[in-house]
Amino acid sequence: MILLSPEDWAATQGKFIALWTDADYAYALYQPQQLVAVALQDGTYPALPHPGANWYQRLAHDLNGHTAQGATDTRPAIEHHRGPDFAAPWPDFPAPDVEGVHQIAVGPIHAGIIEPGHFRFSLLGEEVLKLEARLGYAHKGTLALMRGKSPRLAARYAARISGDATVAHSLAFAQAAESALDTTPPARAVYLRAIMAELERLANHTSDIGAIAADAGFAFLDARFALAREYICAAAATAFGHRLMMDIIIPGGVAGDIEPAGTEAIRDALAALESELPSLTRVFEDYASLQDRLIGTGIISPELAAAYHPGGYTGRASGQPHDARIEPGYPPYLDHPIHTPVQTEGDVAARLRIRLEEIPESIHLIRHWLHNLPTDALAYQLPPTTGMGLGVAESFRGPVWHWLHIENGAITTAFIADASALHWPLLEHAATTGIIADFPLINKSINASYSGVDL
Repeated sequence: MILLSPEDWAATQGKFIALWTDADYAYALYQPQQLVAVALQDGTYPALPHPGANWYQRLAHDLNGHTAQGATDTRPAIEHHRGPDFAAPWPDFPAPDVEGVHQIAVGPIHAGIIEPGHFRFSLLGEEVLKLEARLGYAHKGTLALMRGKSPRLAARYAARISGDATVAHSLAFAQAAESALDTTPPARAVYLRAIMAELERLANHTSDIGAIAADAGFAFLDARFALAREYICAAAATAFGHRLMMDIIIPGGVAGDIEPAGTEAIRDALAALESELPSLTRVFEDYASLQDRLIGTGIISPELAAAYHPGGYTGRASGQPHDARIEPGYPPYLDHPIHTPVQTEGDVAARLRIRLEEIPESIHLIRHWLHNLPTDALAYQLPPTTGMGLGVAESFRGPVWHWLHIENGAITTAFIADASALHWPLLEHAATTGIIADFPLINKSINASYSGVDL
């Protein structure tokens, strides 16, 4: 960590990742892994000019009462109705000053089993002029729940930040604890963690691809990709005892070994997906009606993506090649080069193609690691010492970061940055490049996590 003056803090250049505060400092993280801090002055710190910092500055105010001086966006992040007297008015959603504009309110309760969030659309006919997303309805107090607990106990909260990225968040949390307490996990645990992370990537990519097709009216593709996801989740349950592999990764290693039948179950699921993937991909390429719905819809330009530096398929579909498995990198990926696909069109079709291109790479990685699993221990005990550590894992959405400050074996301060925090503002931009009927496609193609940013 580098302690800066307020002037140097505000002038820091680089690819912004996250911002948070504790009792004494404001912290900012830049790629690939540069952590800087500035001392709080009466609960304030200088606002950062990076557009991606807005959400984090709003969150720091709601969680800790700290104010970013000079911030242009002071809306609540998660405390929508909490004022000084606990009686704040209903949030205001200003509409563009255009004749004929009308608004549509959607959520926070949606017509499906999905997370809660409120969308306020300002429309001119069917054209979306503005979208404002209000989150916070899935706020769980995760950071407060972690404080005072050992990393082993707090790992259960990390695993429940966002259920579809439970492996990635568990891995980033474990790496942060291991960095803080100067512990290196066993090689077998490192390989098993990576196998689980790539299985999680496959399960979510197949689910997302099918759901995007369903929103475009192609139920056949949704059914086939849903079956592929089911094979993967069933194999994960056979191998690790849980369909989502929750609570398997712990600080110091893994909680259990892969089951004897698990290796074959995983290989069978990979073979089934691999055999059908070419024919399913051709459906996306050959049907003009499907291409018409996807191409040119929900555009995030490379210029806009360069300003926010988003990760995952959202960033890579708009010319941002960042992949935390490569930079800053972590084992076992450092010892096994991987291919990261990049597109520049920035539309729904590009985000779908990124997913399709990542699937064969994950299949290859899993097979390689299953064949070369080390035979050492599963976990090491963490010492009850003091330290500060950062951990990162590349989830299917993009990088998730965990920061921990530990004193005498107990967590005193924690922060979590999900990739979705940089995706939500881009969704608001992407929605304005289409009509209201295209929003389900755009929303699913980005698939930002509500729970991952509500914390």
